[in-house]
Amino acid sequence: MCLAVPMRLKSIEGTNGLAEADGISRQVSLILIENPAIGDYLIVHAGYAINRIDEEAALETLETLKSLSFPEN
Repeated sequence: MCLAVPMRLKSIEGTNGLAEADGISRQVSLILIENPAIGDYLIVHAGYAINRIDEEAALETLETLKSLSFPEN
């Protein structure tokens, strides 16, 4: 099973960017995104931004993912 996560683009350096979701930041490749802009919500899978997503859908997806998490033992 594969999981792609919406993340907000915080900075761009060449073909890479720093994306953040729920306080976690990751370096991502932007080579598959045409004209990425800081503030864009991106679908990130395996270190690659693979698509843009609108903010409303991104936030809804993140809330759904949070609701599926299991409590720690």
